[in-house]
Amino acid sequence: MRLDKTGLAIGVAAAIAMSLLAGCKKDGATDALKEAAAAAQGKATDAKPGLADDAAGADEAKAGDFDISSVPLSTVPLGDFPYITLPEGYVGNGDAETKRIARFPFWVKGKAHWVEGRFHLVNVYPEKEGDYNPHELRKNLEAMVEQMGGVKLSEEQIPYDTIKSWGDEITMGFLKGLGDIYNVPAHTYVVRRDDGNIWIHFAQDTAQGGLIIGQEKAFVATARLLPASEMKKQLDAAGKVALQVNFATDKTEVLPDSLPQIEQVAALLKDDDSLKLAVNGHTDDSGDAAHNQKLSEGRAKAVVALLTAKGIDVARLTAAGFGSTQPVADNGSQEGKARNRRVELVKR
Repeated sequence: MRLDKTGLAIGVAAAIAMSLLAGCKKDGATDALKEAAAAAQGKATDAKPGLADDAAGADEAKAGDFDISSVPLSTVPLGDFPYITLPEGYVGNGDAETKRIARFPFWVKGKAHWVEGRFHLVNVYPEKEGDYNPHELRKNLEAMVEQMGGVKLSEEQIPYDTIKSWGDEITMGFLKGLGDIYNVPAHTYVVRRDDGNIWIHFAQDTAQGGLIIGQEKAFVATARLLPASEMKKQLDAAGKVALQVNFATDKTEVLPDSLPQIEQVAALLKDDDSLKLAVNGHTDDSGDAAHNQKLSEGRAKAVVALLTAKGIDVARLTAAGFGSTQPVADNGSQEGKARNRRVELVKR
């Protein structure tokens, strides 16, 4: 798919099969972004105390508005990753950068939504000096996202203190593609897909833009059914048993494919009226530790709620969350992360 200078799409969405153009190298682009970051830090030092905290608090209040399940599922046939090309008249700054596996905080309604997967990064410039048109480029990008079946999630300035807290992993690791987010709003788009949600970060000023395209690894169910008899064996032998319960992404909702496992836990408790269990939630180490702690607590409570709904006395159950503080495998691999995302039943 190509888009002309008026922002009108030419062709059919099914033909979006492309990589970003790599064009004329603009010397000094990386240095310019580093200078912008330094300038932003100076501004933050001069700011009145408390203003950043107030803004962060207001942003956090809006964070609960976003729910990925509210985004329509796209089934549009796409080409090869990264799926998007630059419109005529625009080029990348040298070769685009790719990351086979990384994580990035896409800014969604006042909160960083951490996405792990593969990434494509590019700084965008006009082919002719001085021909950069921010409105034109944004409209072209939004037309492509729409044709892919995606939506725009937010357009907001990210608080400086938040950017600073991400450290070099983001501010330097994603320098190509990040744009001058210290001074301009970040635009976030998503294309929800069964084969892995596609996330887009775009930040531009009047002379250049930064574009990051990330695709989550497609969800793969890791839970296997552990019957009540096997759970009892492990509880008798070790005093605890780990269950791989599948939850909705970044939520406390137990997915339908894990409800049979909850049925087996209920059966275990009904077979032994004296059994009392602590239900402990655990996550991997992706994202913010405080968020993971809260998420693990919510997931443990969700399991307890399902069990009590099946007639189990709540006095026999407790719920607690431990975030990523008690891993049972190496978080450096996807297999290890999957093992760490678990619910443990512990004899009381």
